[in-house]
Amino acid sequence: MRILGVLLLASVLGAQQTKSRIAEGFDSIQAARLKADLTFLSSDALEGRRSLERGSEVAIQWIASQFAKAGLKPMVGDSYLQPVPLIEYTVDRAATALVVRKGAQSETFHAPDAIANFSNEVTVAGAIVFAGYGITAPELGYDDYAGIDVKGKIVLILNHEPQENDESSVFNGKGNTRYTNATSKALNAQRHGAIGILSMIDPNNHQGAGGRGGRGGAQGQTRPRIPSEALVEGGPAIPTFTITAEVAAGIFAAAGKKAGEVQSAIDAKPAPMSFAIPGVTVELHPVLSERRRANSYNVAGLIEGSDPTLKAETVIFSGHFDHDGIGPLGILHGADDNGSGTVGVVELARAFALNPVKPKRSLLFIVFAAEERGLLGAYHYAAHPLRPLTTTRAEINFDMIGRNEAADPRVQTEISPDTSNELGLIGTHYSPDYRAVVERSNEMVGLKLNYKWDRDASNQVLFRSDQYPFLLHDIPAVWWFTGFHPDYHQISDTVEKINFEKMVKILKLAYASGFEFADSPSVPKLVGKALARP
Repeated sequence: MRILGVLLLASVLGAQQTKSRIAEGFDSIQAARLKADLTFLSSDALEGRRSLERGSEVAIQWIASQFAKAGLKPMVGDSYLQPVPLIEYTVDRAATALVVRKGAQSETFHAPDAIANFSNEVTVAGAIVFAGYGITAPELGYDDYAGIDVKGKIVLILNHEPQENDESSVFNGKGNTRYTNATSKALNAQRHGAIGILSMIDPNNHQGAGGRGGRGGAQGQTRPRIPSEALVEGGPAIPTFTITAEVAAGIFAAAGKKAGEVQSAIDAKPAPMSFAIPGVTVELHPVLSERRRANSYNVAGLIEGSDPTLKAETVIFSGHFDHDGIGPLGILHGADDNGSGTVGVVELARAFALNPVKPKRSLLFIVFAAEERGLLGAYHYAAHPLRPLTTTRAEINFDMIGRNEAADPRVQTEISPDTSNELGLIGTHYSPDYRAVVERSNEMVGLKLNYKWDRDASNQVLFRSDQYPFLLHDIPAVWWFTGFHPDYHQISDTVEKINFEKMVKILKLAYASGFEFADSPSVPKLVGKALARP
Protein backbone atom coordinates (compact mmCIF):
# COMPACT_ATOMS: atom_id res chain seq x y z
CA MET A 1 0.00 0.00 0.00
CA ARG A 2 2.86 2.35 0.82
CA ILE A 3 4.41 1.76 -2.62
CA LEU A 4 1.03 2.42 -4.27
CA GLY A 5 0.69 5.63 -2.29
CA VAL A 6 4.12 6.80 -3.39
CA LEU A 7 3.30 6.07 -7.04
CA LEU A 8 0.00 7.94 -6.81
CA LEU A 9 1.71 10.91 -5.17
CA ALA A 10 4.37 10.94 -7.89
CA SER A 11 1.66 10.86 -10.54
CA VAL A 12 -0.22 13.75 -8.95
CA LEU A 13 2.96 15.80 -8.54
CA GLY A 14 3.91 15.07 -12.16
CA ALA A 15 0.49 16.20 -13.38
CA GLN A 16 0.70 19.36 -11.30
CA GLN A 17 4.16 20.14 -12.63
CA THR A 18 2.97 19.63 -16.22
CA LYS A 19 -0.05 21.88 -15.64
CA SER A 20 2.11 24.62 -14.13
CA ARG A 21 4.44 24.53 -17.16
CA ILE A 22 1.57 25.00 -19.62
CA ALA A 23 -0.73 27.13 -17.44
CA GLU A 24 -0.21 30.56 -18.98
CA GLY A 25 -0.91 29.45 -22.54
CA PHE A 26 -3.57 26.96 -21.47
CA ASP A 27 -5.52 29.59 -19.53
CA SER A 28 -5.19 32.21 -22.27
CA ILE A 29 -7.57 30.43 -24.68
CA GLN A 30 -10.69 32.61 -24.72
CA ALA A 31 -14.22 32.19 -26.07
CA ALA A 32 -14.58 35.94 -26.66
CA ARG A 33 -11.55 36.08 -28.96
CA LEU A 34 -12.67 32.96 -30.82
CA LYS A 35 -16.08 34.54 -31.37
CA ALA A 36 -14.60 37.80 -32.63
CA ASP A 37 -12.29 36.00 -35.05
CA LEU A 38 -14.97 33.64 -36.35
CA THR A 39 -17.51 36.45 -36.72
CA PHE A 40 -15.10 38.09 -39.16
CA LEU A 41 -13.99 34.93 -40.95
CA SER A 42 -17.57 33.74 -41.62
CA SER A 43 -18.97 37.17 -42.41
CA ASP A 44 -20.65 38.19 -45.66
CA ALA A 45 -17.52 40.17 -46.51
CA LEU A 46 -15.54 36.95 -47.10
CA GLU A 47 -18.20 35.56 -49.45
CA GLY A 48 -17.86 31.95 -48.30
CA ARG A 49 -14.06 31.76 -48.83
CA ARG A 50 -14.27 29.73 -52.03
CA SER A 51 -10.86 28.57 -53.24
CA LEU A 52 -9.15 30.98 -55.65
CA GLU A 53 -11.72 33.71 -55.05
CA ARG A 54 -11.46 37.02 -53.20
CA GLY A 55 -12.84 35.82 -49.87
CA SER A 56 -10.26 33.05 -49.55
CA GLU A 57 -7.50 35.52 -50.38
CA VAL A 58 -8.69 37.74 -47.52
CA ALA A 59 -8.67 34.73 -45.19
CA ILE A 60 -5.11 33.86 -46.23
CA GLN A 61 -3.85 37.35 -45.45
CA TRP A 62 -5.74 37.47 -42.14
CA ILE A 63 -4.20 34.17 -40.95
CA ALA A 64 -0.72 35.32 -41.97
CA SER A 65 -1.19 38.59 -40.10
CA GLN A 66 -2.23 36.74 -36.95
CA PHE A 67 0.80 34.44 -37.14
CA ALA A 68 3.03 37.49 -37.55
CA LYS A 69 1.37 39.28 -34.63
CA ALA A 70 1.91 36.20 -32.42
CA GLY A 71 5.59 36.13 -33.38
CA LEU A 72 5.66 32.83 -35.28
CA LYS A 73 8.61 32.15 -37.56
CA PRO A 74 7.80 32.38 -41.30
CA MET A 75 8.33 29.14 -43.18
CA VAL A 76 8.88 30.28 -46.79
CA GLY A 77 11.73 32.76 -46.61
CA ASP A 78 10.24 35.76 -44.85
CA SER A 79 6.69 34.73 -45.81
CA TYR A 80 4.04 32.62 -44.11
CA LEU A 81 2.58 31.64 -47.49
CA GLN A 82 3.39 28.36 -49.25
CA PRO A 83 2.15 28.57 -52.86
CA VAL A 84 -0.18 25.75 -53.91
CA PRO A 85 -0.31 25.68 -57.75
CA LEU A 86 -3.78 24.60 -58.85
CA ILE A 87 -5.71 23.84 -62.01
CA GLU A 88 -9.36 24.86 -61.99
CA TYR A 89 -11.35 23.01 -64.63
CA THR A 90 -14.75 21.87 -65.86
CA VAL A 91 -15.22 18.53 -67.63
CA ASP A 92 -17.19 18.53 -70.86
CA ARG A 93 -19.38 15.53 -70.04
CA ALA A 94 -20.89 15.27 -73.51
CA ALA A 95 -17.55 15.17 -75.32
CA THR A 96 -15.71 13.03 -72.76
CA ALA A 97 -15.75 9.43 -73.97
CA LEU A 98 -14.76 5.88 -73.11
CA VAL A 99 -14.29 3.54 -76.06
CA VAL A 100 -14.35 -0.22 -75.42
CA ARG A 101 -13.00 -2.41 -78.25
CA LYS A 102 -13.54 -6.17 -78.49
CA GLY A 103 -11.86 -7.45 -81.63
CA ALA A 104 -13.32 -5.56 -84.58
CA GLN A 105 -16.25 -4.23 -82.55
CA SER A 106 -16.24 -1.03 -80.54
CA GLU A 107 -18.70 0.78 -78.30
CA THR A 108 -18.47 4.37 -77.07
CA PHE A 109 -19.82 5.49 -73.69
CA HIS A 110 -20.47 8.98 -72.34
CA ALA A 111 -21.91 10.27 -69.07
CA PRO A 112 -23.65 8.91 -67.09
CA ASP A 113 -22.30 5.51 -68.18
CA ALA A 114 -18.69 6.71 -68.07
CA ILE A 115 -17.74 9.80 -66.05
CA ALA A 116 -14.28 11.34 -65.88
CA ASN A 117 -12.87 13.84 -63.40
CA PHE A 118 -9.39 14.67 -64.64
CA SER A 119 -7.70 18.04 -65.12
CA ASN A 120 -5.88 17.34 -68.39
CA GLU A 121 -7.10 16.58 -71.90
CA VAL A 122 -5.26 13.38 -72.73
CA THR A 123 -6.07 10.21 -74.61
CA VAL A 124 -4.77 6.95 -73.19
CA ALA A 125 -5.40 3.51 -74.61
CA GLY A 126 -4.40 0.01 -73.69
CA ALA A 127 -5.31 -3.47 -72.57
CA ILE A 128 -7.33 -3.97 -69.37
CA VAL A 129 -6.25 -5.75 -66.20
CA PHE A 130 -8.70 -6.35 -63.37
CA ALA A 131 -6.84 -5.34 -60.18
CA GLY A 132 -9.40 -6.20 -57.52
CA TYR A 133 -9.91 -3.34 -55.09
CA GLY A 134 -6.71 -1.66 -56.28
CA ILE A 135 -5.15 -1.95 -52.81
CA THR A 136 -1.58 -2.62 -51.71
CA ALA A 137 -1.58 -2.99 -47.90
CA PRO A 138 1.69 -4.60 -46.81
CA GLU A 139 0.94 -4.52 -43.09
CA LEU A 140 -2.28 -6.45 -43.77
CA GLY A 141 -0.58 -9.00 -46.05
CA TYR A 142 -2.78 -7.99 -48.99
CA ASP A 143 -1.79 -6.79 -52.48
CA ASP A 144 -4.14 -6.73 -55.48
CA TYR A 145 -1.15 -6.07 -57.73
CA ALA A 146 0.81 -9.18 -56.72
CA GLY A 147 1.53 -11.39 -59.72
CA ILE A 148 0.14 -9.06 -62.39
CA ASP A 149 1.80 -6.64 -64.81
CA VAL A 150 -0.13 -3.41 -65.35
CA LYS A 151 2.61 -1.30 -66.91
CA GLY A 152 1.20 0.65 -69.83
CA LYS A 153 -2.28 -0.78 -69.19
CA ILE A 154 -5.66 0.31 -67.85
CA VAL A 155 -6.67 -1.16 -64.50
CA LEU A 156 -10.27 -1.98 -63.64
CA ILE A 157 -10.88 -1.76 -59.89
CA LEU A 158 -13.70 -2.09 -57.40
CA ASN A 159 -14.39 0.79 -55.04
CA HIS A 160 -14.30 0.39 -51.23
CA GLU A 161 -12.27 -2.51 -49.73
CA PRO A 162 -12.54 -6.23 -48.96
CA GLN A 163 -14.87 -7.59 -46.27
CA GLU A 164 -16.31 -4.19 -45.48
CA ASN A 165 -19.30 -5.66 -43.65
CA ASP A 166 -17.28 -8.21 -41.66
CA GLU A 167 -16.68 -7.12 -38.06
CA SER A 168 -13.67 -9.47 -37.80
CA SER A 169 -11.98 -8.36 -41.04
CA VAL A 170 -8.32 -7.34 -40.92
CA PHE A 171 -9.50 -4.33 -42.91
CA ASN A 172 -10.59 -2.61 -39.65
CA GLY A 173 -13.78 -4.62 -39.27
CA LYS A 174 -16.72 -2.44 -40.32
CA GLY A 175 -14.57 0.67 -40.29
CA ASN A 176 -12.26 2.01 -42.98
CA THR A 177 -8.56 1.61 -43.52
CA ARG A 178 -6.48 4.28 -45.23
CA TYR A 179 -6.51 2.24 -48.46
CA THR A 180 -10.16 2.70 -49.46
CA ASN A 181 -9.85 6.24 -50.75
CA ALA A 182 -9.99 6.86 -54.52
CA THR A 183 -6.94 9.14 -54.49
CA SER A 184 -4.89 6.51 -52.65
CA LYS A 185 -5.96 3.91 -55.20
CA ALA A 186 -5.08 6.20 -58.12
CA LEU A 187 -1.61 6.87 -56.70
CA ASN A 188 -1.13 3.15 -56.12
CA ALA A 189 -2.10 2.29 -59.70
CA GLN A 190 0.27 4.98 -60.90
CA ARG A 191 3.13 3.55 -58.83
CA HIS A 192 2.55 0.17 -60.47
CA GLY A 193 2.81 1.66 -63.97
CA ALA A 194 -0.87 1.86 -64.99
CA ILE A 195 -1.80 4.63 -67.44
CA GLY A 196 -5.50 4.85 -66.58
CA ILE A 197 -8.20 3.56 -64.25
CA LEU A 198 -11.73 2.29 -64.66
CA SER A 199 -13.47 2.42 -61.28
CA MET A 200 -16.68 0.49 -60.64
CA ILE A 201 -19.09 0.03 -57.75
CA ASP A 202 -18.45 -3.15 -55.78
CA PRO A 203 -21.59 -5.02 -56.84
CA ASN A 204 -22.38 -7.05 -53.70
CA ASN A 205 -22.57 -4.24 -51.16
CA HIS A 206 -23.23 -0.93 -52.87
CA GLN A 207 -25.94 -0.07 -55.34
CA GLY A 208 -26.41 3.13 -57.32
CA ALA A 209 -23.97 5.46 -58.99
CA GLY A 210 -22.28 6.74 -55.88
CA GLY A 211 -22.04 3.79 -53.50
CA ARG A 212 -22.31 4.64 -49.82
CA GLY A 213 -21.20 7.91 -48.34
CA GLY A 214 -17.93 9.56 -49.27
CA ARG A 215 -16.79 13.07 -49.96
CA GLY A 216 -18.78 14.89 -52.60
CA GLY A 217 -22.13 13.24 -51.83
CA ALA A 218 -25.38 15.16 -51.65
CA GLN A 219 -24.70 18.47 -49.98
CA GLY A 220 -28.10 20.12 -50.28
CA GLN A 221 -29.64 22.63 -52.64
CA THR A 222 -27.57 25.55 -51.40
CA ARG A 223 -24.20 24.15 -52.48
CA PRO A 224 -23.18 25.75 -55.78
CA ARG A 225 -22.06 23.94 -58.88
CA ILE A 226 -18.47 25.08 -59.11
CA PRO A 227 -15.45 24.02 -61.16
CA SER A 228 -13.25 21.21 -59.91
CA GLU A 229 -9.65 21.81 -58.85
CA ALA A 230 -6.53 19.66 -58.98
CA LEU A 231 -2.88 20.04 -58.11
CA VAL A 232 -0.58 21.03 -60.94
CA GLU A 233 1.69 18.24 -59.72
CA GLY A 234 1.75 15.90 -56.73
CA GLY A 235 -1.70 14.39 -57.21
CA PRO A 236 -2.86 11.56 -59.47
CA ALA A 237 -1.34 11.95 -62.93
CA ILE A 238 -3.46 9.33 -64.72
CA PRO A 239 -7.16 9.64 -65.63
CA THR A 240 -9.90 7.77 -63.77
CA PHE A 241 -13.27 6.99 -65.37
CA THR A 242 -16.14 5.84 -63.16
CA ILE A 243 -18.26 3.30 -65.03
CA THR A 244 -21.67 1.80 -64.39
CA ALA A 245 -22.32 -1.81 -63.45
CA GLU A 246 -23.61 -2.45 -66.97
CA VAL A 247 -20.42 -1.25 -68.66
CA ALA A 248 -18.34 -3.26 -66.18
CA ALA A 249 -20.45 -6.39 -66.78
CA GLY A 250 -19.61 -6.30 -70.48
CA ILE A 251 -15.89 -6.14 -69.72
CA PHE A 252 -16.07 -9.01 -67.20
CA ALA A 253 -18.04 -11.08 -69.71
CA ALA A 254 -15.07 -10.98 -72.09
CA ALA A 255 -13.14 -12.92 -69.42
CA GLY A 256 -16.04 -15.32 -68.85
CA LYS A 257 -16.65 -13.94 -65.35
CA LYS A 258 -19.25 -12.05 -63.31
CA ALA A 259 -18.21 -9.15 -61.13
CA GLY A 260 -20.29 -10.20 -58.12
CA GLU A 261 -18.84 -13.70 -58.10
CA VAL A 262 -15.29 -12.37 -58.34
CA GLN A 263 -15.89 -9.95 -55.49
CA SER A 264 -17.33 -12.74 -53.34
CA ALA A 265 -14.24 -14.87 -53.97
CA ILE A 266 -11.92 -12.01 -52.97
CA ASP A 267 -13.91 -11.24 -49.82
CA ALA A 268 -14.15 -14.87 -48.72
CA LYS A 269 -10.45 -15.14 -47.81
CA PRO A 270 -9.61 -12.16 -48.33
CA ALA A 271 -7.11 -12.69 -51.11
CA PRO A 272 -6.53 -11.01 -54.48
CA MET A 273 -8.01 -12.51 -57.67
CA SER A 274 -6.54 -10.18 -60.28
CA PHE A 275 -6.40 -11.12 -63.96
CA ALA A 276 -6.00 -9.72 -67.47
CA ILE A 277 -9.12 -9.20 -69.60
CA PRO A 278 -8.40 -11.04 -72.88
CA GLY A 279 -9.18 -9.48 -76.24
CA VAL A 280 -10.38 -6.12 -74.89
CA THR A 281 -8.77 -2.70 -75.12
CA VAL A 282 -10.13 0.62 -73.99
CA GLU A 283 -9.51 4.26 -74.82
CA LEU A 284 -10.03 7.01 -72.23
CA HIS A 285 -10.63 10.46 -73.66
CA PRO A 286 -11.38 13.23 -71.12
CA VAL A 287 -12.35 16.62 -72.58
CA LEU A 288 -12.49 19.94 -70.74
CA SER A 289 -14.71 22.93 -71.40
CA GLU A 290 -12.74 25.25 -69.06
CA ARG A 291 -9.21 25.16 -67.62
CA ARG A 292 -7.01 27.71 -65.87
CA ARG A 293 -3.96 27.71 -63.60
CA ALA A 294 -3.72 29.79 -60.43
CA ASN A 295 -2.11 29.73 -57.01
CA SER A 296 -3.72 29.42 -53.65
CA TYR A 297 -1.64 29.30 -50.46
CA ASN A 298 -1.12 27.24 -47.35
CA VAL A 299 -0.41 29.53 -44.39
CA ALA A 300 2.29 28.22 -42.05
CA GLY A 301 4.21 29.49 -39.05
CA LEU A 302 6.62 27.85 -36.60
CA ILE A 303 7.42 27.96 -32.90
CA GLU A 304 10.84 26.42 -32.47
CA GLY A 305 11.37 23.77 -29.84
CA SER A 306 13.51 24.42 -26.78
CA ASP A 307 15.78 21.37 -27.10
CA PRO A 308 18.83 21.84 -29.36
CA THR A 309 18.41 18.36 -30.84
CA LEU A 310 14.69 17.63 -30.60
CA LYS A 311 13.69 20.98 -32.13
CA ALA A 312 14.42 19.33 -35.51
CA GLU A 313 11.28 17.23 -34.93
CA THR A 314 7.79 18.59 -35.55
CA VAL A 315 4.26 18.42 -34.18
CA ILE A 316 1.61 19.91 -36.49
CA PHE A 317 -1.64 21.73 -35.73
CA SER A 318 -3.77 22.13 -38.86
CA GLY A 319 -7.12 23.05 -40.35
CA HIS A 320 -8.39 24.46 -43.65
CA PHE A 321 -9.68 27.96 -44.38
CA ASP A 322 -11.61 27.49 -47.63
CA HIS A 323 -15.32 26.81 -48.05
CA ASP A 324 -17.83 26.80 -50.92
CA GLY A 325 -18.42 30.46 -51.74
CA ILE A 326 -21.83 31.70 -52.87
CA GLY A 327 -24.62 29.30 -53.81
CA PRO A 328 -28.02 29.73 -55.44
CA LEU A 329 -29.60 30.78 -52.13
CA GLY A 330 -26.79 32.92 -50.80
CA ILE A 331 -23.43 32.83 -49.03
CA LEU A 332 -22.22 29.56 -47.57
CA HIS A 333 -20.60 31.12 -44.54
CA GLY A 334 -18.76 28.02 -43.32
CA ALA A 335 -18.63 29.08 -39.68
CA ASP A 336 -18.22 25.52 -38.45
CA ASP A 337 -16.75 24.18 -41.71
CA ASN A 338 -14.08 25.23 -41.28
CA GLY A 339 -13.96 28.68 -39.81
CA SER A 340 -13.96 26.95 -36.43
CA GLY A 341 -10.81 24.97 -37.19
CA THR A 342 -9.07 27.99 -38.70
CA VAL A 343 -9.59 30.24 -35.67
CA GLY A 344 -8.70 27.26 -33.47
CA VAL A 345 -5.26 26.92 -35.08
CA VAL A 346 -4.71 30.67 -34.79
CA GLU A 347 -5.74 30.72 -31.12
CA LEU A 348 -3.40 27.84 -30.30
CA ALA A 349 -0.54 29.61 -32.07
CA ARG A 350 -1.14 32.61 -29.81
CA ALA A 351 -1.34 30.42 -26.71
CA PHE A 352 1.89 28.53 -27.36
CA ALA A 353 3.68 31.77 -28.29
CA LEU A 354 2.51 33.37 -25.03
CA ASN A 355 3.51 30.47 -22.80
CA PRO A 356 7.00 31.08 -21.34
CA VAL A 357 7.87 27.36 -21.42
CA LYS A 358 8.28 25.95 -24.91
CA PRO A 359 8.17 22.19 -25.55
CA LYS A 360 11.31 20.42 -26.77
CA ARG A 361 10.06 19.73 -30.29
CA SER A 362 9.00 22.42 -32.74
CA LEU A 363 5.36 23.26 -33.41
CA LEU A 364 4.10 23.94 -36.92
CA PHE A 365 0.78 25.75 -37.30
CA ILE A 366 -0.62 25.41 -40.81
CA VAL A 367 -3.98 26.26 -42.35
CA PHE A 368 -4.46 24.49 -45.66
CA ALA A 369 -5.87 25.65 -48.98
CA ALA A 370 -8.49 23.93 -51.14
CA GLU A 371 -9.62 21.21 -48.73
CA GLU A 372 -13.14 21.37 -50.14
CA ARG A 373 -11.73 20.67 -53.60
CA GLY A 374 -10.07 17.42 -52.47
CA LEU A 375 -7.58 18.06 -49.62
CA LEU A 376 -5.32 19.74 -52.17
CA GLY A 377 -3.36 22.00 -49.85
CA ALA A 378 -2.60 19.07 -47.54
CA TYR A 379 -1.58 16.80 -50.41
CA HIS A 380 0.67 19.57 -51.71
CA TYR A 381 2.30 19.98 -48.32
CA ALA A 382 2.87 16.21 -48.08
CA ALA A 383 4.60 16.34 -51.48
CA HIS A 384 6.54 19.53 -50.60
CA PRO A 385 6.90 19.57 -46.80
CA LEU A 386 8.30 22.65 -45.10
CA ARG A 387 9.62 20.36 -42.34
CA PRO A 388 10.71 16.75 -43.05
CA LEU A 389 7.86 14.26 -42.85
CA THR A 390 10.26 11.67 -41.48
CA THR A 391 10.69 13.77 -38.33
CA THR A 392 7.04 14.83 -38.04
CA ARG A 393 5.80 13.05 -34.94
CA ALA A 394 2.07 13.81 -34.76
CA GLU A 395 -0.67 15.92 -36.30
CA ILE A 396 -3.75 17.43 -34.68
CA ASN A 397 -6.19 18.43 -37.44
CA PHE A 398 -9.28 20.54 -36.72
CA ASP A 399 -12.23 20.41 -39.10
CA MET A 400 -15.66 21.37 -37.72
CA ILE A 401 -15.00 21.73 -33.99
CA GLY A 402 -17.68 24.31 -33.22
CA ARG A 403 -21.05 22.59 -33.06
CA ASN A 404 -23.01 19.91 -31.26
CA GLU A 405 -23.63 16.88 -33.47
CA ALA A 406 -27.25 16.66 -34.60
CA ALA A 407 -29.28 14.46 -36.93
CA ASP A 408 -28.64 15.14 -40.61
CA PRO A 409 -30.60 13.16 -43.24
CA ARG A 410 -27.46 13.02 -45.41
CA VAL A 411 -25.48 11.13 -42.74
CA GLN A 412 -26.52 7.80 -41.25
CA THR A 413 -25.05 7.38 -37.77
CA GLU A 414 -26.07 6.88 -34.17
CA ILE A 415 -25.95 10.09 -32.13
CA SER A 416 -25.70 10.46 -28.37
CA PRO A 417 -28.72 12.06 -26.64
CA ASP A 418 -26.49 14.94 -25.48
CA THR A 419 -23.55 16.01 -27.66
CA SER A 420 -22.91 19.39 -26.04
CA ASN A 421 -19.68 18.15 -24.44
CA GLU A 422 -18.64 15.59 -27.07
CA LEU A 423 -15.62 15.49 -29.36
CA GLY A 424 -15.00 12.91 -32.08
CA LEU A 425 -11.48 11.65 -32.77
CA ILE A 426 -10.98 10.04 -36.17
CA GLY A 427 -8.00 7.77 -36.84
CA THR A 428 -6.78 6.85 -33.35
CA HIS A 429 -7.12 3.15 -34.25
CA TYR A 430 -3.90 3.74 -36.21
CA SER A 431 -2.13 5.03 -33.09
CA PRO A 432 -3.22 3.85 -29.63
CA ASP A 433 -0.28 5.89 -28.26
CA TYR A 434 -1.85 9.07 -29.63
CA ARG A 435 -5.20 8.17 -28.12
CA ALA A 436 -3.60 7.48 -24.73
CA VAL A 437 -1.99 10.93 -24.65
CA VAL A 438 -5.28 12.66 -25.49
CA GLU A 439 -7.19 10.65 -22.88
CA ARG A 440 -4.60 11.45 -20.25
CA SER A 441 -4.70 15.16 -21.13
CA ASN A 442 -8.50 15.06 -21.05
CA GLU A 443 -8.38 14.53 -17.30
CA MET A 444 -7.70 18.29 -17.14
CA VAL A 445 -10.57 19.17 -19.47
CA GLY A 446 -13.40 16.65 -19.10
CA LEU A 447 -14.75 16.26 -22.63
CA LYS A 448 -16.63 13.14 -23.69
CA LEU A 449 -14.45 11.52 -26.36
CA ASN A 450 -16.16 9.64 -29.18
CA TYR A 451 -14.43 7.09 -31.46
CA LYS A 452 -17.46 5.94 -33.44
CA TRP A 453 -16.24 7.16 -36.83
CA ASP A 454 -13.38 4.65 -36.76
CA ARG A 455 -15.99 1.87 -36.84
CA ASP A 456 -18.05 3.42 -39.65
CA ALA A 457 -17.33 2.64 -43.30
CA SER A 458 -20.57 3.99 -44.76
CA ASN A 459 -19.72 7.69 -44.35
CA GLN A 460 -16.02 7.26 -45.25
CA VAL A 461 -15.05 9.95 -42.77
CA LEU A 462 -11.40 8.87 -42.43
CA PHE A 463 -10.59 10.34 -45.88
CA ARG A 464 -12.56 13.57 -45.66
CA SER A 465 -10.16 15.99 -44.03
CA ASP A 466 -6.56 17.13 -44.14
CA GLN A 467 -5.07 14.62 -41.71
CA TYR A 468 -5.46 11.90 -44.35
CA PRO A 469 -2.41 12.69 -46.57
CA PHE A 470 -0.24 12.57 -43.44
CA LEU A 471 -1.65 9.17 -42.49
CA LEU A 472 -0.55 7.89 -45.90
CA HIS A 473 3.00 8.85 -44.87
CA ASP A 474 2.85 6.84 -41.64
CA ILE A 475 2.41 9.91 -39.41
CA PRO A 476 0.01 9.55 -36.46
CA ALA A 477 -2.60 12.04 -37.67
CA VAL A 478 -6.07 12.44 -36.19
CA TRP A 479 -9.06 14.55 -37.21
CA TRP A 480 -10.71 16.34 -34.28
CA PHE A 481 -14.40 16.71 -35.16
CA THR A 482 -17.63 17.56 -33.34
CA GLY A 483 -19.87 15.87 -35.91
CA PHE A 484 -22.29 16.62 -38.71
CA HIS A 485 -25.48 18.67 -38.39
CA PRO A 486 -28.25 19.90 -40.71
CA ASP A 487 -26.34 23.13 -41.44
CA TYR A 488 -23.36 21.25 -42.89
CA HIS A 489 -22.57 22.84 -46.29
CA GLN A 490 -25.66 25.03 -46.06
CA ILE A 491 -26.06 28.81 -45.98
CA SER A 492 -27.23 28.33 -42.38
CA ASP A 493 -23.76 27.34 -41.08
CA THR A 494 -23.41 30.66 -39.27
CA VAL A 495 -21.50 31.98 -36.28
CA GLU A 496 -24.40 32.38 -33.83
CA LYS A 497 -24.83 28.58 -33.76
CA ILE A 498 -21.27 27.90 -32.57
CA ASN A 499 -20.72 26.44 -29.09
CA PHE A 500 -17.73 28.56 -28.12
CA GLU A 501 -17.43 27.19 -24.60
CA LYS A 502 -17.01 23.69 -26.02
CA MET A 503 -14.49 25.04 -28.53
CA VAL A 504 -12.43 26.42 -25.64
CA LYS A 505 -12.38 22.98 -24.00
CA ILE A 506 -11.38 21.30 -27.28
CA LEU A 507 -8.53 23.76 -27.83
CA LYS A 508 -7.32 23.37 -24.25
CA LEU A 509 -7.29 19.61 -24.76
CA ALA A 510 -5.35 20.07 -28.01
CA TYR A 511 -2.96 22.43 -26.24
CA ALA A 512 -2.21 19.95 -23.45
CA SER A 513 -2.01 16.97 -25.85
CA GLY A 514 0.17 18.82 -28.34
CA PHE A 515 2.52 19.97 -25.59
CA GLU A 516 2.98 16.36 -24.48
CA PHE A 517 3.52 15.15 -28.06
CA ALA A 518 6.20 17.81 -28.43
CA ASP A 519 7.83 17.49 -25.01
CA SER A 520 7.70 13.82 -24.03
CA PRO A 521 10.76 11.56 -24.45
CA SER A 522 8.56 9.13 -26.37
CA VAL A 523 6.43 9.90 -29.43
CA PRO A 524 3.24 8.19 -30.66
CA LYS A 525 3.79 5.24 -32.97
CA LEU A 526 1.69 4.16 -35.91
CA VAL A 527 0.26 0.64 -35.97
CA GLY A 528 1.56 -0.95 -39.17
CA LYS A 529 3.71 0.65 -41.83
CA ALA A 530 2.81 1.46 -45.40
CA LEU A 531 5.07 1.29 -48.41
CA ALA A 532 7.32 4.28 -48.89
CA ARG A 533 5.23 7.01 -50.45
CA PRO A 534 6.48 9.32 -53.20
